[in-house]
Amino acid sequence: MARQNQAEQMRSGKGFIAALDQSGGSTPKALKLYGVQEGAWSNDDEMFALIHQMRARIATSPAFTGERVIGAILFEKTMDGEIGGKPAAQFLWEERGVVPFLKIDKGLEDKADGVQLMKPIGGLDALLDRAVKAGIFGTKERSVIGAASASGIAAVVAQQFDLGRQVLAKGLVPIIEPEVTISIADKAEAEDILLAELKKQLDALPEGADVMLKLTLPTKANLYKPLIDHPRVMRVVALSGGYSRDEANALLAQNAGMIASFSRALTEGLSAKQDDAEFNRTLDATIQSIRDASVAG
Repeated sequence: MARQNQAEQMRSGKGFIAALDQSGGSTPKALKLYGVQEGAWSNDDEMFALIHQMRARIATSPAFTGERVIGAILFEKTMDGEIGGKPAAQFLWEERGVVPFLKIDKGLEDKADGVQLMKPIGGLDALLDRAVKAGIFGTKERSVIGAASASGIAAVVAQQFDLGRQVLAKGLVPIIEPEVTISIADKAEAEDILLAELKKQLDALPEGADVMLKLTLPTKANLYKPLIDHPRVMRVVALSGGYSRDEANALLAQNAGMIASFSRALTEGLSAKQDDAEFNRTLDATIQSIRDASVAG
């Protein structure tokens, strides 16, 4: 019953997905933006403990509930930890009504043919089994597109859907994320190629094999409407991709049916130095602005 309720929330919930999945490479930057300088930790364990404190503070805030935050993407160490005295995924769903996802990719290969494919994911079956046991609803896996390369983009999408089928086989819902870099000169052309490749792969999925898509906010508003309407797509969500929160919200509001899945734009303005009252006020205003942009269409 829980999974049915979670699936319904993902399909039609009036809110957005919080991306709380900063990993090794992006954690120092996320902590610095939160007001925690690099000298505050002496090893990776201490660094990840600090980012877990930040994530737990967000997740336990009164502002962070399923009424506006319909899902949250967790880093593996977050899934393995506790929030509010409960296993993280269990806390999110049982205490906050927020559907839990897990980031499973292990970073990117070097750039080739205009793109960066995902590195191999060692121990994937075991990780997915642990995710199922922990109460995770779905996964997220990221690649990067840095040029309008037809062959490169086709390779990215093919790899994403190969991995997605492995996730589906475990009863989990994959969030497929082929990010288009926002600063490239041929961004619009890359997005047209990406749209065609995604449609091709979605059309080949069997009935019942539903996925989600996490995409860069497109240059052309409503470009991804055919994907939003596709019968194999549970939801299309947008990454902030380096835009400020205000920029990301404004672009998102132009794309009907697309909702946010922001990371840096979600934590913008939050600080370890804020007392709880100020932190919660700031987070509440942030969550409201992202929710409003997500339902604007």
